[in-house]
Formats: sequence, structure tokens, C-alpha cells
Amino acid sequence: MLKEIKIKREQSLKEDSYEFFWINSDGEKKLATQNLVIGNQVYKEKLITKKGIEYRLWDPFRSKLAAAIMNELEIFPFKNKSTVLYLGVSTGTTASHISDIVGSTGIVFGVEHASRVARDFLDRVASHRTNVIPILQDARRPKEYFSVFGKVDIVYVDIAQPDQTNIAIENCKMYLKNDGYFFLVIKTRSIDVVKSPKRIIEEEIEKVKEYFEILQVIDLHPYDKDHAMIIAKFLK
Repeated sequence: MLKEIKIKREQSLKEDSYEFFWINSDGEKKLATQNLVIGNQVYKEKLITKKGIEYRLWDPFRSKLAAAIMNELEIFPFKNKSTVLYLGVSTGTTASHISDIVGSTGIVFGVEHASRVARDFLDRVASHRTNVIPILQDARRPKEYFSVFGKVDIVYVDIAQPDQTNIAIENCKMYLKNDGYFFLVIKTRSIDVVKSPKRIIEEEIEKVKEYFEILQVIDLHPYDKDHAMIIAKFLK
């Protein structure tokens, strides 16, 4: 898989089957997604048009999924028509790029509890993208997500709670397909401000192992300090 991603970075933009792209901008190769909503910006990201197709640059300092790609993510299951449950969608930066990738026939269920950032998410993302369904709910209460229908292909979790891993696992039990993929952002300082980040990550991995096959663990430095991402497959 890692080899495939490296090959992908070198492919021409003539290919239209890839989930993300590498575009030359200001003399550098930068990550981008094809814009689902032409002319629309979510976080003042740069828009670039190549051969009549508009792309949005994907900033790894603003998106942990982009940071994971930059740090050699090996498996990228987000594809056209994918269904994604996103916990902790915040203002929608990463969710908007996932929306680009899954396309008009995919769905992103975006869960956010904080009212202020939820309003920004609604204004910047959900109101412009028909494949994004906002769920203004606490991730601790997955039974109350009345908008989610069926099982999803991917659960992506980016929440800041001491018990974030347990919350994520409970959501997966309820909504993730058998053999579905799980992306968990470990915010070590939200779990314990005293314990070493390395120890915290090891402990959270052990929790995940009970229900999942661990595929990869990625340190998100230098894009996010004391953060890691666990990528796993559900063994329900």
C-alpha cells in the first residue's frame, strides 16, 4: 500500500480516479482534492484550476488526515461512494476534503457537540455540500444519532476527551461495518497532561486491539505536537 501511495504522488493529473492529488503550487508539490463545490472555500484554502478542473489545496497543518498522508499513511479507504461517520467534525476542514473525495454519491455524517464550532460547520460546509449530514449531538450518545442510516465504511474520530478511545469504540460497535476502517486521532494531552505521550499512545493502542486489527500508527509531528493517528480494521 505504501508503494501505491508513493506511485500516486507521481501520477499525472490526467488520471481522474485518485482520491487525492499532488499539485505544483509556488514551486512545491502540495496535497489537494478536487473541489465538489466549484468556487467554494471552507478555510480560505487556495483554489487551483488545472485542465478545467478545480482543486482545493489540503493543508496538513489544518487537517490531521492530511498530516497522516504527509507522514506516509499506507491505507486510504476513503473513496467515491464511501460512507463516513466523523466524530468531532469541528468547523469542517477535514470533513470538507473527505466530502470532495466521497463525491455526490457518498455521505459524511458529521457529529459535533460544541455549539459555536457547529455553527461554523453548518455555515462553511454542511449548507454547501449535499453529501454532508450534520449531527449536533454528543459523541457519548451514539444511540441519539437519528440521521445515521445503515452501517458506514469508515469511522473517523477526532475528539478531545480523556476517554476518547472508549467513546470511539462504542460508536464503531454501533455503526461500523464488519471489516470497516477506523481512524482515531490520539490527542495525548487531552487524555493525561502528566504521563508521557508515548506511554499514552501505547495504552490507547491496547484498548483498540481488543476489537480491531491495528494497521498503522502514525506520529503527526511536525504538523501536530503530541498527536498520533491509529488506523485499524474492525474485527466484529
